Amino acid sequence: MDKKTLKRIAAALERLSPKPGGAPDFGSAEAFVWHVSPDRLEAVARVNRVELALLIGIDRARDTLLENTTRFAAGLPANNALLWGARGMGKSSLIKAVHAEVLASHAGLKLVEVQREDLPSIGRLLNLLRKSDARFLLFCDDLSFGHDDSHYKSLKAVLDGGIEGRPENVLFYATSNRRHLMPRDMIENERSTAISPSEAVEEKVSLSDRFGLWLGFHPCDQDQYLAMIRRYCDAYNISISAEDLQAEAIEWQQTRGARSGRVAWQYFVDLAGRRGVPLSVEQP
Repeated sequence: MDKKTLKRIAAALERLSPKPGGAPDFGSAEAFVWHVSPDRLEAVARVNRVELALLIGIDRARDTLLENTTRFAAGLPANNALLWGARGMGKSSLIKAVHAEVLASHAGLKLVEVQREDLPSIGRLLNLLRKSDARFLLFCDDLSFGHDDSHYKSLKAVLDGGIEGRPENVLFYATSNRRHLMPRDMIENERSTAISPSEAVEEKVSLSDRFGLWLGFHPCDQDQYLAMIRRYCDAYNISISAEDLQAEAIEWQQTRGARSGRVAWQYFVDLAGRRGVPLSVEQP
């Protein structure tokens, strides 16, 4: 095969598999999203989030995560955090809101979102981040693992760091509906079918133990649900009587078959639309 043919093949392969991008200008944005094929960090022009003051009913989790994040931003020891529990109760909203709150006093704190399916590339991301003077919150939303899913092994690179150790300027926050990051039937199946059941279960369940902070989120009661909506109304200057709010919000909740912070926001969006009040893009 002649040299021209080889060069054409090499060029075609390079187009199919572009070279990884270098580290971006971290001063250009406060948040980034990690992509692969090729590896790159894409700046986020505006983060979709809600103010911390609008999050109701999660005071303990809010205060704990805020203190942990503030310590990390100041260069002090801090723990990786797993926010687990009921759907729609503000787990991911809290992480983004806390980042904004701490950012006001620590401009070098960056938020980097990582998709669960991209966890196998996490080692390459850490190599980019460890070279920077900034500090990074890695954020993985809706983290969970199913049957025959080996992505959890890649996550240990963030939580334990392997032989190099986790970069001092990186902290990992994840949200999940499951405390142990995998369905109960998967854990039971490991116990019943593995040659060494205790070891098979321990390898997977111990992953959640590697998070120094476990913050639980539980379904809200009716008073909390109504308080969430009232807080939104006050923030956007929408006037509605307590009687009308209660009647409408409870009917909305019943049609959804659920009660949560997300349902509260969805009712409020409907209310704002009926009242002709525009809402900002930053929302729960």
